[in-house]
Amino acid sequence: MAKGESVAGSDIPAGGFVQLLTPDGERVDTVTTADGTTYSVDFTDEEYRGLYRDLVTVRRLDSEAVALQRQGELGIWASLLGQEAAQVGSGRALRPQDMAFPTYREHGVLYCRGIDPIMPFGLFRGVDQGGWDPNEFKFNTYTIVIGSQTLHATGYAMGVTMDGKTGSADGEAVIAYFGDGATSQGEVNESFVWSGVFNAPIVFFCQNNQYAISEPLERQTRVPLYQRAGGYGFPGIRVDGNDVLATYAVTRAALDNARNGQGPTLIEAYTYRMGAHTSSDDPTRYRNGSEVEAWKAKDPISRLKAFLSKQKIAKKDFFAEVDAEANRQALDLRERVLEMPDPQPVTLFDNVYPNGSPEIDAQRTAFAEYQASFEGSAH
Repeated sequence: MAKGESVAGSDIPAGGFVQLLTPDGERVDTVTTADGTTYSVDFTDEEYRGLYRDLVTVRRLDSEAVALQRQGELGIWASLLGQEAAQVGSGRALRPQDMAFPTYREHGVLYCRGIDPIMPFGLFRGVDQGGWDPNEFKFNTYTIVIGSQTLHATGYAMGVTMDGKTGSADGEAVIAYFGDGATSQGEVNESFVWSGVFNAPIVFFCQNNQYAISEPLERQTRVPLYQRAGGYGFPGIRVDGNDVLATYAVTRAALDNARNGQGPTLIEAYTYRMGAHTSSDDPTRYRNGSEVEAWKAKDPISRLKAFLSKQKIAKKDFFAEVDAEANRQALDLRERVLEMPDPQPVTLFDNVYPNGSPEIDAQRTAFAEYQASFEGSAH
């Protein structure tokens, strides 16, 4: 750690969360929860700078995606604005052997897993289904159906146990991402039941961004979300989801507990969705500007930048270089998106079965003939 960077350690107050970096950029050395668990991080200066670079880059790529959608180049986009620390912190906490199951918003985790950022753009442009290999990157494809990925993750985690890949420091763990609104879905609660009963090596990572589209948190639950874990027989913890350091520490600890055979954990990353639910949403219809302004003061990038500056871990030229590189990547991304070829409609039959089938072949032929019937017409 950088010299002189920390303030005294602390205990979590009632109703509070694990926080290692305050909104003003002050480091808290350690935080101890009611069960006696102590959380901290021990990063080098270069690692701190790397986290900042991640946060800035994923935000810039995300803003470019929003612009592309507004210009008619994407059908829809789910922005991560405001949730960068929750995604980068948890994404960097994953070990290479761990498997992640995302929703449709985990662009920051995707970036941390080393996947080309262009990949989800094919999905949202209607060119493909999101073309990365989940086995290669240990990151499943995006899931649009709310909450269903938690069942997939639970089954995968149970398989990890059956394969004997838990019980040691080099064991495997699984993480499932979902939002606060998904906690009202039956699939999520079923996943909690099965994971608890079978002691599955899984971390349930809930990004509580305060709104399920337009529905505020108080219409989802009467208790803090992390407390729900107790009813299923495993621990829950709330972390400041705008604090990349605390998110990393809590997620790494939960994953290591899972890989060592200690079962599931529910993490509630308390954060805020600064933008719209998706590009089809208008958040001004259900929340006021003062609320958004209050959360801007807790911005994940601003607080890390303040910390790096105060501790002289980074100077102005570093911040300028990060911004320039992020802009370069965004421009490259834009150009590559615009160069994506429109798929021929007949290709929708290509990947229905891995080896094809006579029925699909017949349907493809009939569809191709139907398309050809329009050639030379006014249609």
